[in-house]
Amino acid sequence: MSIKSRVVLGSALALLVLSACNDKNADKAASASASASASASASSNEVAATVDGTAISKKQLDQIMQQQAGQGMPDTPETRKMIIDNLAMQLLVAKEAVKKGLEKTPDVADQLEMTRQSILANAFVKDYIKTAAVTDEGLKAEYEDFKTKNGGNEYKARHILVKTEDEAKDIIVKIKKDIKAFEGLAKSKSLDPGSKVSGGDLGWFNPRGMVPEFGAAVAKLEKGKFTEEPVKSQYGYHVIVLDDSRPVAVPPLEEVKAGLTQQLQQKNLKKMLDDMKAKAKIEIKEAPAAASAPAATAPLTVTPTVVPAASASASASASADAAKK
Repeated sequence: MSIKSRVVLGSALALLVLSACNDKNADKAASASASASASASASSNEVAATVDGTAISKKQLDQIMQQQAGQGMPDTPETRKMIIDNLAMQLLVAKEAVKKGLEKTPDVADQLEMTRQSILANAFVKDYIKTAAVTDEGLKAEYEDFKTKNGGNEYKARHILVKTEDEAKDIIVKIKKDIKAFEGLAKSKSLDPGSKVSGGDLGWFNPRGMVPEFGAAVAKLEKGKFTEEPVKSQYGYHVIVLDDSRPVAVPPLEEVKAGLTQQLQQKNLKKMLDDMKAKAKIEIKEAPAAASAPAATAPLTVTPTVVPAASASASASASADAAKK
């Protein structure tokens, strides 16, 4: 993965529970709270449908459709009709709940208030990200930090991972006699399934991505040389051969500016919220959880019910490169 890609991906990571409150949750929670609220929000938008005179706005429909499209659901007339049908049913049921006064019951009132707080908090975060300026000085400092962390050299190396120091020493004796034996030894003896099939080849890597002992040992080697003493890590004992090294080409600021800007905005946001929390008087009245039951942090979100989310699958590598862990 390129440096540029790592910056963009890294900056996309959510720093706060607040950022998990998405637009779909906000729209649905608003429509469920009261039919009058849904009608008022639609008054300034094109109407997609009406339910007993109460409007469902096209804006609301478009926002939900965008969320579902991001999960692989196609934007078709049939899909939009399905969403409208679900919104209509939700609105009808919500009206019946209001008729029965359920919004005034303690449990429902608490949930509505939590939803209101969640929507407002999310709106504040979005507004901050939209309006908070990132200074040139701050961006330059972020870029210098980025260069420090991602610069230097990268290496192309091979390794053999074994369980004991004696095994590693025995391998070193053998490759001292014939370095060409390394590939066969890696295939037959290495405990690293990710590299043994290729004779221990790890390809090009940044030593900062390796366990510290491994990265430090590689950085000390000369091209074509191998570690004459076993390198111990949490995974066992490594014998390493350095095939090549080269300087890392750090992209210019302009190429990573967007990702760094977002990253800096998130840092600034987190600092502001940390300061806000530090100044607040927060008193925890509830008794702490038992030691055997670790506390779980629940995000302030409302579970979507309009359209079932498409299932997502993620592929994982079958082999684990022990040196890269």
